[in-house]
Amino acid sequence: YVLGRTTAKAIVHPATGEILAECNTEMTTELLIKVAKAQVVRIETLYTNDIDCGPFISDTLKIDTTSNQLEALVEIYRMMRPGEPPTKDAAETLFNNLFFSAERYDLSAVGRMKFNRRIGRTEIEGSGVLSKEDIVEVLKTLVDIRNGKGIVDDIDHLGNRRVRCVGEMAENQFRVGLVRVERAVKERLSMAESEGLMPQDLINAKPVAAAVKEFFGSSQLSQFMDQNNPLSEITHKRRVSALGPGGLTRERAGFEVRDVHPTHYGRVCPIETPEGPNIGLINSLAAYARTNQYGFLESPYRVVKEGVVSDEIVFLSAIEEADHVIAQASAAMNEKK
Repeated sequence: YVLGRTTAKAIVHPATGEILAECNTEMTTELLIKVAKAQVVRIETLYTNDIDCGPFISDTLKIDTTSNQLEALVEIYRMMRPGEPPTKDAAETLFNNLFFSAERYDLSAVGRMKFNRRIGRTEIEGSGVLSKEDIVEVLKTLVDIRNGKGIVDDIDHLGNRRVRCVGEMAENQFRVGLVRVERAVKERLSMAESEGLMPQDLINAKPVAAAVKEFFGSSQLSQFMDQNNPLSEITHKRRVSALGPGGLTRERAGFEVRDVHPTHYGRVCPIETPEGPNIGLINSLAAYARTNQYGFLESPYRVVKEGVVSDEIVFLSAIEEADHVIAQASAAMNEKK
């Protein structure tokens, strides 16, 4: 029964303390004889089967060439920086900067909220960097999906697509400008004749002004406003685009991205979109749609209490909408509602 199984813990000789088999070792006849001779009374094995509990992590660890933390860090360093000689400190610094340094990595408020919801946590706030628990939860979720439990995310679901408003993008450009100023100030301070300098000698505001000017003047999304009449102005301001920096390109966008998705209901107009190469990539917000604090589109719903439609209105995003039963706007109602 135990033959062919994989050990969940190292098997230790009860008398001498010698390790007879490491963790994640396949049980063979020779190993069983050795274990029987040592009079080991308890062996813990991994529970796996071919239907809903595959040995994916165990198989991965078996073919992994590294045997300790340092070797793994060096291997990651070689992949990320091919050609550079790896040292212990450099490998540790690179790995920590990837996900665990607040200066180099930021999950952001919306990222943490989506992350926690996806792995089934109740709280929606937390640290902007990853923890060991986060990585373990991600692995659990991936293994569950591979085992046929859980669902794979739909990239076109509006719960997985958020609106980046102009303020957020301008803020990012402003940050880029400030980083350039910071670098210039540090260089100026490191020079020999840095004594007796005044702030105005150190700080040059031109990079910040240039970054903001470039954003509003020559960004891909910068357009002349349609000012034929007030209505065309409002229509232009309520337009959302999947193109631009960090977005798609017309050539790469497939049919699925352009298609109408069920979550567009009450959020994005399914009709008003250009004919031609931009079809489905440039859309307009629905009449009552709005963005929430995270940038997800919300639609208003009337609350039904005990079978009666009340006048209470709640705004739900596509993520929250999944927890409720939704009736369409044209659902028939009698006098009692």
